[in-house]
Amino acid sequence: MNRRSRKRRSRSLGDLVPLLAALVTAAVVVVVGLFVLGSGSDADARAMLEAEFDGAYPAFPTPSGNVVEVDVSAAPATIEVVEGLDTQVWAFNGVVPGEVHRVTLGDTFRMNFRNELPVETTVHWHGVRVPNAMDGVPGITQPAIQPGESFTYEFTPPDAGTFFYHSHVNSTEQVERGLYGTLVVEDAESVGYSQDVVMVMDDWSLTPTGAIDTDFNNPTDVSHNGRWGSVITVNGEDEAQLTARPGERVRLRFVNASVARPYALRFVNPPAQVIAIDGMYVREPRSADATLISPGARVDVDITMPDTPGTFEIVEDFSTRAVRLVTVVVDGGPVDTPDFAAPRNGRIPEWVEAVDVDVDIEYKLALTGSRWTINGDSFPIFEAEQIEPDVFTKVRFTNNSIRLHPMHLHGQFFQVLARNGEPVNDGAFRDSVLLFKDDVVDVGLVALDAGMWAMHCHILEHAAGGMMTFLEVAAREPVEASS
Repeated sequence: MNRRSRKRRSRSLGDLVPLLAALVTAAVVVVVGLFVLGSGSDADARAMLEAEFDGAYPAFPTPSGNVVEVDVSAAPATIEVVEGLDTQVWAFNGVVPGEVHRVTLGDTFRMNFRNELPVETTVHWHGVRVPNAMDGVPGITQPAIQPGESFTYEFTPPDAGTFFYHSHVNSTEQVERGLYGTLVVEDAESVGYSQDVVMVMDDWSLTPTGAIDTDFNNPTDVSHNGRWGSVITVNGEDEAQLTARPGERVRLRFVNASVARPYALRFVNPPAQVIAIDGMYVREPRSADATLISPGARVDVDITMPDTPGTFEIVEDFSTRAVRLVTVVVDGGPVDTPDFAAPRNGRIPEWVEAVDVDVDIEYKLALTGSRWTINGDSFPIFEAEQIEPDVFTKVRFTNNSIRLHPMHLHGQFFQVLARNGEPVNDGAFRDSVLLFKDDVVDVGLVALDAGMWAMHCHILEHAAGGMMTFLEVAAREPVEASS
């Protein structure tokens, strides 16, 4: 049983004669099939998948009553991306990346936002399951915020984790100019790391004088793998450094703020383990070496410093040349290493049965002429798929192109089920998945949050070139009070 809403087509009376004949034949096939397979096998499997999902993460936030309120403006600013050269940027509160806003699970976050840019903008809370009206998608969830206007974003995050906020208007330019930052939702009880450090990665296309190259959305970037800059920064620095004492256990929250470039992390020594992907704890920690972080994605890493002073590097090597991201300086007197089990989410379902369940929605990704398309439509033309809440939905992404596509879904998390026909025991919930040339990737989700949610490639030039659509999740039916 496929429980997403179907598009209905009207038929004329003349169409019904061959249709009835076909139905008789089909009925025989169905009866034979049910005799062999057992009645309702797909529906039964889906019910099992939904039961396994129950409690994997909260259906609703649990407000504590505490409110964290911040005032933020977006405005032109001047920073040094490369030492000694001034770069004119657009920034949240004058800094790039924007401030790390930290709240505790249960807190209500309120941002009083003012637009001091010469253009309209919004703020999107990437990965946060916000109420749909707070999602920051212009023309869908809110009107764009005009120059000189203000808007208040307010929500209680239901999930602890590392999240990303950024402009969702003309994002290829506005994010590239610096409009992004991090929201950290901390666990209600501290885990006990010696340090908890955000690492925001970005790459910059600069002229020899330090100015941002303003050739945005050129045909080559749109039709290839987007805009890749020659200067890579971490937390706004091209020579980023982290200092720690011997024996410290550090949580590193990596955020990919690049508009197109993926990063492949390398931890040679000491070893490190991934504890969270896209903000959500994984079922079991895994090696962090060669971890791929696509645009917009986040990865949290648990790493223990060596017990003697020294230095080591964290590098990335997605492309042919390895690039140093961070130099870690281990210095000072040693400390006792905090001893606790790495955080994890043991309730993530395995969803073994999902591999054989029918696909509900397929998104075919292609370059048609100079425009990117999803199922033949190029945004702003789209036809939103509709699904019901609380039911298992299987989605297939088919990449009919040779380009990378990190497909990102607003407002929901999903789990990768299979890649190119091979089952994947992912053990993680995500809000994006990276497709390579000709990839076919199946994902499963149980939608919890109602609304019209954007689904697009997070190579932002691809989204600007048409690779965006929407997924509509119906509201839950009200629960009747018992008499």
